[in-house]
Amino acid sequence: MPALYVMIPAALLLVGVAIYIFFWAVDSGQYDDLDGPAHSVLFDDQDPNHLAGIEEANHSEQPPKDPPHA
Repeated sequence: MPALYVMIPAALLLVGVAIYIFFWAVDSGQYDDLDGPAHSVLFDDQDPNHLAGIEEANHSEQPPKDPPHA
């Protein structure tokens, strides 16, 4: 029974901290854009000045080769 005298205030304190952190996150804009990061994974935003992008563009200018026959 004496453990309840410690555990109940500790649980209430933990709930209070969790509620404070939740409201801080909402006020600081943590939940403003939930879809943007999920959709940004789908798009390839490659920098045209990047060396791999330049090399890929140069290779695409060459005519395609015939695929090998089996």
